[in-house]
Amino acid sequence: MFQAIVIDKDSERQWAELKTLDESQLPPGDVTVRVSHSTLNYKDGLAITGRSPVVRKFPMVPGIDLVGEVESSSHPDYQAGDWVILNGWGVGESHWGGLAQKARLNGHWLVPLPQAFTPQQAMAIGTAGYTAMLCVLALERQGVRPEHGEIVVTGAAGGVGSVAIALLAQLGYRVVAVTGRPGDADYLQQLGAVEVLDRALFSAPGKPLAKERWAGAVDVVGSQVLANVCASTRYRGVVTACGLAGGMDLPATVAPFILRGVTLVGIDSVMCPREERLVAWQRLASDLKLDKLGLLSHDIGLGQAIETAHQLLQGTVRGRVVVDVNA
Repeated sequence: MFQAIVIDKDSERQWAELKTLDESQLPPGDVTVRVSHSTLNYKDGLAITGRSPVVRKFPMVPGIDLVGEVESSSHPDYQAGDWVILNGWGVGESHWGGLAQKARLNGHWLVPLPQAFTPQQAMAIGTAGYTAMLCVLALERQGVRPEHGEIVVTGAAGGVGSVAIALLAQLGYRVVAVTGRPGDADYLQQLGAVEVLDRALFSAPGKPLAKERWAGAVDVVGSQVLANVCASTRYRGVVTACGLAGGMDLPATVAPFILRGVTLVGIDSVMCPREERLVAWQRLASDLKLDKLGLLSHDIGLGQAIETAHQLLQGTVRGRVVVDVNA
Protein backbone atom coordinates (compact mmCIF):
# COMPACT_ATOMS: atom_id res chain seq x y z
CA MET A 1 0.00 0.00 0.00
CA PHE A 2 1.19 3.55 -0.69
CA GLN A 3 -0.01 7.15 -0.54
CA ALA A 4 -0.76 9.18 -3.66
CA ILE A 5 -2.56 12.30 -4.84
CA VAL A 6 -5.37 11.10 -7.11
CA ILE A 7 -7.41 13.23 -9.52
CA ASP A 8 -10.84 11.92 -10.51
CA LYS A 9 -14.05 13.23 -11.99
CA ASP A 10 -17.71 12.46 -12.55
CA SER A 11 -20.32 14.05 -14.78
CA GLU A 12 -20.44 17.19 -12.65
CA ARG A 13 -16.99 17.93 -11.29
CA GLN A 14 -13.30 17.07 -11.00
CA TRP A 15 -11.46 16.74 -7.69
CA ALA A 16 -8.11 15.77 -6.18
CA GLU A 17 -7.50 13.96 -2.90
CA LEU A 18 -4.81 12.12 -0.97
CA LYS A 19 -5.58 8.39 -1.11
CA THR A 20 -4.11 5.05 -0.11
CA LEU A 21 -3.59 2.77 -3.11
CA ASP A 22 -2.49 -0.82 -3.64
CA GLU A 23 0.55 -1.57 -5.79
CA SER A 24 -1.66 -3.73 -8.02
CA GLN A 25 -3.36 -0.51 -9.16
CA LEU A 26 -0.17 0.88 -10.72
CA PRO A 27 -0.25 1.22 -14.52
CA PRO A 28 1.85 -0.96 -16.85
CA GLY A 29 5.59 -0.36 -17.12
CA ASP A 30 8.91 -2.17 -16.98
CA VAL A 31 10.42 -0.24 -14.05
CA THR A 32 8.86 0.17 -10.62
CA VAL A 33 10.28 3.08 -8.61
CA ARG A 34 10.10 3.80 -4.90
CA VAL A 35 9.63 7.56 -5.18
CA SER A 36 11.68 9.81 -2.92
CA HIS A 37 10.69 13.30 -4.09
CA SER A 38 8.50 14.96 -6.69
CA THR A 39 7.66 18.59 -7.46
CA LEU A 40 4.81 20.96 -8.15
CA ASN A 41 5.07 22.63 -11.55
CA TYR A 42 2.62 24.99 -13.23
CA LYS A 43 1.23 22.09 -15.25
CA ASP A 44 0.68 20.10 -12.04
CA GLY A 45 -1.20 23.07 -10.63
CA LEU A 46 -3.46 23.15 -13.69
CA ALA A 47 -4.09 19.41 -13.38
CA ILE A 48 -4.84 19.37 -9.65
CA THR A 49 -7.11 22.42 -9.69
CA GLY A 50 -8.83 21.43 -12.95
CA ARG A 51 -8.17 24.92 -14.34
CA SER A 52 -7.09 23.44 -17.67
CA PRO A 53 -7.78 20.04 -19.31
CA VAL A 54 -4.27 18.74 -18.65
CA VAL A 55 -5.35 15.29 -17.48
CA ARG A 56 -6.08 12.92 -20.36
CA LYS A 57 -7.56 9.99 -18.43
CA PHE A 58 -9.04 9.34 -15.00
CA PRO A 59 -8.25 8.47 -12.30
CA MET A 60 -4.81 10.11 -12.59
CA VAL A 61 -1.88 10.56 -10.25
CA PRO A 62 -0.37 13.97 -11.14
CA GLY A 63 3.29 14.92 -10.98
CA ILE A 64 5.41 15.45 -14.10
CA ASP A 65 8.64 14.96 -12.12
CA LEU A 66 10.02 12.33 -9.82
CA VAL A 67 13.24 10.94 -8.44
CA GLY A 68 13.52 7.60 -6.72
CA GLU A 69 15.14 4.23 -6.29
CA VAL A 70 14.38 1.37 -8.66
CA GLU A 71 12.54 -1.34 -6.78
CA SER A 72 12.24 -3.80 -9.66
CA SER A 73 13.01 -3.69 -13.37
CA SER A 74 12.80 -5.75 -16.54
CA HIS A 75 14.40 -2.93 -18.54
CA PRO A 76 18.02 -3.68 -19.58
CA ASP A 77 19.36 -0.27 -18.50
CA TYR A 78 18.13 -0.38 -14.90
CA GLN A 79 18.24 -2.72 -11.96
CA ALA A 80 17.05 -2.65 -8.37
CA GLY A 81 18.95 -0.06 -6.35
CA ASP A 82 19.56 2.38 -9.22
CA TRP A 83 18.49 5.99 -8.67
CA VAL A 84 16.60 7.58 -11.55
CA ILE A 85 14.92 10.82 -12.60
CA LEU A 86 11.80 11.24 -14.71
CA ASN A 87 10.67 14.48 -16.39
CA GLY A 88 7.72 14.77 -18.74
CA TRP A 89 6.78 12.11 -21.32
CA GLY A 90 3.09 12.74 -20.53
CA VAL A 91 3.51 11.40 -17.00
CA GLY A 92 0.94 13.05 -14.72
CA GLU A 93 -1.26 13.63 -17.77
CA SER A 94 -1.86 10.26 -19.45
CA HIS A 95 0.30 8.00 -17.22
CA TRP A 96 0.40 8.01 -13.41
CA GLY A 97 3.02 10.43 -12.16
CA GLY A 98 5.29 11.39 -9.31
CA LEU A 99 3.00 12.70 -6.58
CA ALA A 100 2.92 9.26 -5.01
CA GLN A 101 5.19 6.99 -3.00
CA LYS A 102 5.45 4.51 -5.90
CA ALA A 103 5.44 4.73 -9.69
CA ARG A 104 5.60 2.20 -12.51
CA LEU A 105 7.15 3.60 -15.67
CA ASN A 106 8.63 2.94 -19.09
CA GLY A 107 12.38 2.61 -18.63
CA HIS A 108 13.05 4.60 -21.82
CA TRP A 109 11.63 7.66 -20.04
CA LEU A 110 14.23 7.57 -17.25
CA VAL A 111 17.67 9.09 -16.87
CA PRO A 112 20.20 8.27 -14.13
CA LEU A 113 20.39 10.59 -11.14
CA PRO A 114 23.70 12.49 -11.53
CA GLN A 115 26.11 11.84 -8.66
CA ALA A 116 26.40 15.61 -8.13
CA PHE A 117 22.83 15.81 -6.79
CA THR A 118 20.93 14.42 -3.85
CA PRO A 119 17.35 13.34 -4.66
CA GLN A 120 16.03 16.54 -3.06
CA GLN A 121 18.42 18.68 -5.13
CA ALA A 122 17.41 16.89 -8.33
CA MET A 123 13.79 17.86 -7.72
CA ALA A 124 14.74 21.39 -6.69
CA ILE A 125 15.87 21.49 -10.33
CA GLY A 126 13.16 19.24 -11.79
CA THR A 127 11.43 19.82 -15.11
CA ALA A 128 11.64 23.58 -14.59
CA GLY A 129 15.42 23.53 -14.23
CA TYR A 130 15.89 20.97 -16.98
CA THR A 131 13.74 23.16 -19.27
CA ALA A 132 15.81 26.20 -18.32
CA MET A 133 18.94 24.25 -19.27
CA LEU A 134 17.41 23.34 -22.64
CA CYS A 135 16.86 27.06 -23.23
CA VAL A 136 20.48 27.86 -22.34
CA LEU A 137 21.73 25.09 -24.63
CA ALA A 138 19.58 26.48 -27.46
CA LEU A 139 21.04 29.97 -26.96
CA GLU A 140 24.53 28.48 -27.09
CA ARG A 141 23.77 26.46 -30.24
CA GLN A 142 22.54 29.64 -31.91
CA GLY A 143 25.82 31.35 -31.08
CA VAL A 144 24.72 33.68 -28.28
CA ARG A 145 27.70 34.44 -26.05
CA PRO A 146 28.03 36.55 -22.88
CA GLU A 147 29.89 39.28 -24.73
CA HIS A 148 26.99 39.73 -27.17
CA GLY A 149 24.78 41.55 -24.66
CA GLU A 150 21.97 41.19 -22.16
CA ILE A 151 19.69 38.17 -21.79
CA VAL A 152 16.15 38.83 -20.61
CA VAL A 153 14.27 36.21 -18.58
CA THR A 154 10.49 36.59 -18.23
CA GLY A 155 8.40 34.94 -15.55
CA ALA A 156 11.60 35.29 -13.60
CA ALA A 157 10.36 34.40 -10.12
CA GLY A 158 8.87 31.08 -11.25
CA GLY A 159 10.66 27.75 -11.45
CA VAL A 160 12.02 27.98 -15.01
CA GLY A 161 12.91 31.64 -14.68
CA SER A 162 14.69 31.20 -11.35
CA VAL A 163 16.93 28.41 -12.59
CA ALA A 164 17.54 30.17 -15.92
CA ILE A 165 18.80 33.27 -14.11
CA ALA A 166 21.10 31.22 -11.86
CA LEU A 167 22.50 29.27 -14.82
CA LEU A 168 23.01 32.23 -17.13
CA ALA A 169 24.64 34.33 -14.42
CA GLN A 170 26.99 31.48 -13.52
CA LEU A 171 27.96 31.20 -17.21
CA GLY A 172 28.87 34.89 -17.35
CA TYR A 173 25.80 36.39 -19.02
CA ARG A 174 24.34 39.73 -17.95
CA VAL A 175 20.78 38.76 -16.99
CA VAL A 176 17.76 41.06 -16.74
CA ALA A 177 14.73 39.63 -14.93
CA VAL A 178 11.12 40.46 -15.77
CA THR A 179 8.50 39.70 -13.12
CA GLY A 180 4.99 40.63 -12.15
CA ARG A 181 6.06 40.49 -8.50
CA PRO A 182 8.38 43.47 -7.86
CA GLY A 183 8.70 42.39 -4.24
CA ASP A 184 10.87 39.50 -5.44
CA ALA A 185 13.59 41.83 -6.73
CA ASP A 186 16.06 40.99 -3.94
CA TYR A 187 15.54 37.27 -4.51
CA LEU A 188 16.15 37.62 -8.26
CA GLN A 189 19.29 39.66 -7.70
CA GLN A 190 20.59 37.01 -5.30
CA LEU A 191 20.14 34.48 -8.11
CA GLY A 192 22.26 36.67 -10.38
CA ALA A 193 19.98 39.18 -12.12
CA VAL A 194 21.68 42.56 -12.61
CA GLU A 195 18.37 44.38 -13.17
CA VAL A 196 14.71 43.63 -12.43
CA LEU A 197 11.94 45.04 -14.63
CA ASP A 198 8.20 45.11 -14.01
CA ARG A 199 6.22 42.85 -16.32
CA ALA A 200 3.80 45.75 -16.91
CA LEU A 201 6.44 47.21 -19.22
CA PHE A 202 5.94 44.21 -21.53
CA SER A 203 2.24 43.44 -21.07
CA ALA A 204 0.62 46.13 -23.24
CA PRO A 205 0.65 46.07 -27.06
CA GLY A 206 3.82 47.67 -28.36
CA LYS A 207 5.43 48.64 -31.63
CA PRO A 208 6.24 45.97 -34.25
CA LEU A 209 9.90 46.96 -33.72
CA ALA A 210 11.06 48.49 -30.46
CA LYS A 211 14.48 49.76 -29.46
CA GLU A 212 17.02 46.96 -29.74
CA ARG A 213 18.21 45.67 -26.38
CA TRP A 214 18.33 41.88 -25.91
CA ALA A 215 20.96 39.55 -27.34
CA GLY A 216 18.83 36.63 -26.18
CA ALA A 217 15.80 35.72 -24.13
CA VAL A 218 14.21 32.96 -22.11
CA ASP A 219 10.44 33.47 -22.22
CA VAL A 220 8.06 31.56 -19.98
CA VAL A 221 5.05 33.85 -20.42
CA GLY A 222 4.07 33.89 -24.09
CA SER A 223 1.34 36.16 -25.49
CA GLN A 224 1.99 39.92 -25.49
CA VAL A 225 5.11 39.63 -23.33
CA LEU A 226 6.78 37.33 -25.86
CA ALA A 227 5.72 39.61 -28.73
CA ASN A 228 7.33 42.61 -27.03
CA VAL A 229 10.49 40.67 -26.20
CA CYS A 230 10.86 39.70 -29.86
CA ALA A 231 10.26 43.30 -30.92
CA SER A 232 13.09 44.57 -28.69
CA THR A 233 15.60 41.81 -29.47
CA ARG A 234 18.81 42.95 -31.16
CA TYR A 235 19.85 42.15 -34.70
CA ARG A 236 20.31 38.38 -35.06
CA GLY A 237 19.36 37.83 -31.43
CA VAL A 238 17.73 34.61 -30.21
CA VAL A 239 14.53 34.18 -28.22
CA THR A 240 13.71 30.81 -26.61
CA ALA A 241 10.04 30.20 -25.80
CA CYS A 242 9.08 27.49 -23.31
CA GLY A 243 5.91 28.60 -21.51
CA LEU A 244 2.44 30.08 -21.74
CA ALA A 245 1.77 31.52 -18.28
CA GLY A 246 0.40 34.65 -19.95
CA GLY A 247 -1.50 32.91 -22.73
CA MET A 248 -1.09 30.75 -25.84
CA ASP A 249 -1.52 33.57 -28.35
CA LEU A 250 1.32 35.51 -29.97
CA PRO A 251 0.10 38.96 -31.10
CA ALA A 252 3.28 39.77 -33.00
CA THR A 253 4.37 40.77 -36.51
CA VAL A 254 7.03 39.25 -38.72
CA ALA A 255 9.10 42.46 -38.50
CA PRO A 256 11.66 41.24 -35.91
CA PHE A 257 12.28 38.10 -37.92
CA ILE A 258 12.60 39.53 -41.41
CA LEU A 259 14.13 42.94 -40.59
CA ARG A 260 16.44 42.01 -37.72
CA GLY A 261 16.98 38.31 -38.36
CA VAL A 262 15.70 37.40 -34.90
CA THR A 263 15.41 33.66 -34.26
CA LEU A 264 12.50 32.29 -32.21
CA VAL A 265 13.32 28.83 -30.85
CA GLY A 266 10.59 26.64 -29.37
CA ILE A 267 11.63 24.55 -26.36
CA ASP A 268 9.71 21.36 -25.58
CA SER A 269 10.75 19.47 -22.46
CA VAL A 270 7.99 16.83 -22.51
CA MET A 271 9.00 14.74 -25.53
CA CYS A 272 12.61 15.88 -25.77
CA PRO A 273 14.84 12.98 -26.94
CA ARG A 274 16.71 11.10 -24.23
CA GLU A 275 20.13 12.06 -25.62
CA GLU A 276 19.36 15.76 -25.17
CA ARG A 277 18.00 15.12 -21.67
CA LEU A 278 21.26 13.45 -20.68
CA VAL A 279 23.25 16.42 -21.98
CA ALA A 280 20.99 18.85 -20.11
CA TRP A 281 21.38 16.98 -16.80
CA GLN A 282 25.15 16.67 -17.29
CA ARG A 283 25.37 20.42 -17.85
CA LEU A 284 23.18 21.11 -14.82
CA ALA A 285 25.56 19.01 -12.73
CA SER A 286 28.54 21.07 -13.91
CA ASP A 287 27.06 24.57 -14.35
CA LEU A 288 24.49 25.09 -11.58
CA LYS A 289 25.87 26.18 -8.23
CA LEU A 290 24.29 24.01 -5.56
CA ASP A 291 24.12 26.86 -3.05
CA LYS A 292 21.50 28.48 -5.28
CA LEU A 293 19.13 25.52 -4.90
CA GLY A 294 18.35 26.33 -1.28
CA LEU A 295 17.52 29.87 -2.33
CA LEU A 296 15.21 28.95 -5.19
CA SER A 297 13.31 26.00 -3.67
CA HIS A 298 11.36 24.93 -0.61
CA ASP A 299 9.99 21.59 0.56
CA ILE A 300 6.47 20.45 1.38
CA GLY A 301 4.92 17.09 2.25
CA LEU A 302 2.60 15.10 0.00
CA GLY A 303 -0.40 16.14 2.08
CA GLN A 304 0.28 19.81 1.32
CA ALA A 305 0.41 19.38 -2.46
CA ILE A 306 -3.26 20.11 -3.24
CA GLU A 307 -3.38 23.35 -1.24
CA THR A 308 -0.04 24.48 -2.67
CA ALA A 309 -1.26 23.80 -6.23
CA HIS A 310 -3.98 26.40 -5.75
CA GLN A 311 -1.43 28.88 -4.37
CA LEU A 312 0.82 28.22 -7.36
CA LEU A 313 -1.87 29.26 -9.83
CA GLN A 314 -2.64 32.34 -7.73
CA GLY A 315 0.93 33.47 -8.36
CA THR A 316 1.92 33.46 -4.69
CA VAL A 317 4.55 30.69 -4.89
CA ARG A 318 8.15 31.66 -5.60
CA GLY A 319 10.74 29.41 -7.20
CA ARG A 320 10.58 25.64 -7.02
CA VAL A 321 8.32 23.48 -4.83
CA VAL A 322 9.86 20.13 -3.87
CA VAL A 323 7.46 17.48 -2.58
CA ASP A 324 8.85 14.93 -0.14
CA VAL A 325 6.31 12.20 -0.83
CA ASN A 326 7.25 10.32 2.34
CA ALA A 327 6.89 13.30 4.70
